[in-house]
Amino acid sequence: MPKEIYIDPFTDFGFKKLFGEEESKEHLIDFLNQILPKEDLISHLQYDQNEHLPKTALDRKAIFDLYCTNQDGEHFIIELQRATQMHIVDRSIYYSSFLIQQQGRKGKNWNYQLQKVYVISILDFLLEERLKLGNKLIHHGQIMEIHQHQPLSNKLNYLFIEVPKFNKAPSELKNRKDQWLFLLKNLPNLQKRPKALQERIFQRFFDRAKIAKLPPEEAEKYIIAKGKMGDYKNTLDYREAKGIEKGIIKGIEKGKLEEKENLALKLHAKGFQLKEIAEMVEVDPEQIEKWLKSSKK
Repeated sequence: MPKEIYIDPFTDFGFKKLFGEEESKEHLIDFLNQILPKEDLISHLQYDQNEHLPKTALDRKAIFDLYCTNQDGEHFIIELQRATQMHIVDRSIYYSSFLIQQQGRKGKNWNYQLQKVYVISILDFLLEERLKLGNKLIHHGQIMEIHQHQPLSNKLNYLFIEVPKFNKAPSELKNRKDQWLFLLKNLPNLQKRPKALQERIFQRFFDRAKIAKLPPEEAEKYIIAKGKMGDYKNTLDYREAKGIEKGIIKGIEKGKLEEKENLALKLHAKGFQLKEIAEMVEVDPEQIEKWLKSSKK
């Protein structure tokens, strides 16, 4: 196999390096402007704190991959999802609730007017067949009037990008949106920058994506991130082999928590974050925290 030249954007490190740092902000703005409606185009973005705490200690917190606000104070959560999740739409709604609640103002003068919220999920898997979304690979959801199919509000927006559906070759890229989708899917498999991606912004993007140009400490982080991806895939293969990918073995759900606990502890020892472990093992983070505390006694 040829040696990998460019960062994989579907690693946590890679996505944040390519889209989530001040030096790469122009890449994120340009990418978002290809998928957002014309009325919501971005001229400026500010990265904000990605950890949102619940109102009480008993509630669950949320940690976003990227959280930004634009020039109008509108909110954007950008999430990268590598592995199939049965409730990805519900997850997006849950995440948006944090950004709706934080807009509340105390006192009698607040009239409940809200800024727009976008939850943008970049998926390395396909959405459930039951949704019947067809061949389109970018889906935009809002609150709709179901009989007239008209938006009741444009304040809540959910974008889902099914990257595996994108199958164009470099010679078939027609616009900037095609170019970004091509990079999301194919960057780690490229040995050089394609002729179809010669604009200045892509020159800067490819320079930033070169593994050989990473400082030693960042290169080490990337190697760890790639190792996590391998462990992640092995864990998914394990789940599928055990028949729990879609929760079809009830015994695992009901009587084999010990098996999940052992797996969760191993993943934590390898450096996985609580959010990642919860997704892979299909257990609430609170339960994993209890296991971790018990293991230290």
